[in-house]
Amino acid sequence: MSELVYANEEIARILRESRIIALVGASRNPLRPSHEVMAYLQRRGYRVIPVNPGLAGQTLLGETVRARLSEIDEPVDLVDIFRRSEAVPPIVDEAIAKGAKFVWMQIGVRHDAAAAKAEAAGLAVIMNRCPAIEIPRLGLPRI
Repeated sequence: MSELVYANEEIARILRESRIIALVGASRNPLRPSHEVMAYLQRRGYRVIPVNPGLAGQTLLGETVRARLSEIDEPVDLVDIFRRSEAVPPIVDEAIAKGAKFVWMQIGVRHDAAAAKAEAAGLAVIMNRCPAIEIPRLGLPRI
């Protein structure tokens, strides 16, 4: 597998152009990375909609949890994936159907074929990175 290299300008553009993020794999457990990242992104000014079928209908950090991306009744800019790599393809299909602009796969998550499909559909893709690391690394301001 080749190394993933993304230009800082591309990462910054994606984070600047995103306002509404669907976080797939959201957790209630405050010790889980998905919970911490959701809270961080909210503090930075993003609206983060949690997606987790096991928590659907519950409230997490002030937002109603959805079971699937298709249950979100507003446009989503970025789909942030906190799931195992093998779970990515159907999430990417949903992101394409939803009209998202960006797919972001968290650290340790990579699926080249799903990324190629997303890119062919016009979505920009970042894999194996975390926005909660990239935002301060790039010195991006609150939105």
